[in-house]
Amino acid sequence: MSELHPWMRKFLVTVTGAVALLVHSATFAVTEPVVVQVSFVDPITITEVNALQFGLLDQNLANLETIALSAAEPTVVTDAANRVLGGTQAAAKLTVTATAGHTIVIDVDEVTEGAGYTLGSYVCKYDVGGSTACEASYTATSVASATLLVGVTMTGDGTAVPGAADGSINVLVTYQ
Repeated sequence: MSELHPWMRKFLVTVTGAVALLVHSATFAVTEPVVVQVSFVDPITITEVNALQFGLLDQNLANLETIALSAAEPTVVTDAANRVLGGTQAAAKLTVTATAGHTIVIDVDEVTEGAGYTLGSYVCKYDVGGSTACEASYTATSVASATLLVGVTMTGDGTAVPGAADGSINVLVTYQ
């Protein structure tokens, strides 16, 4: 190397170092197999068996007076102002089918209220479990087919008039 020009010596040292680095890197390459896990589940279906039913109510449902329907069969009605006059009172009853043994999340959202009231404080009872709040997601373990009961509290706003004031809620069930 002493007979080579100085710039040539520098070039050979650089090239030799780069080749050594490539050989060094290639000898430490390792392949690791990675398992791919996939689970297919049945699509979730929800079928309404009966709607949320408050029955016949006194149009004088005043501002902040409440009527609560439990998530139970038979439904327990709490009506401190005695505004329920008759008809049928019942929690919403739905049949939920899903792949058994998986975690599901139940939400109540997209509430459309009729005139004269607001809805809130949703309570769900899924399968044989207890009743629990379901406004901010209720998590349960799915069974192949189970009953979901949804109770709610209606709060008057003082503007009710005679006639139907139907509303709606969406019940959303997803796998977690």
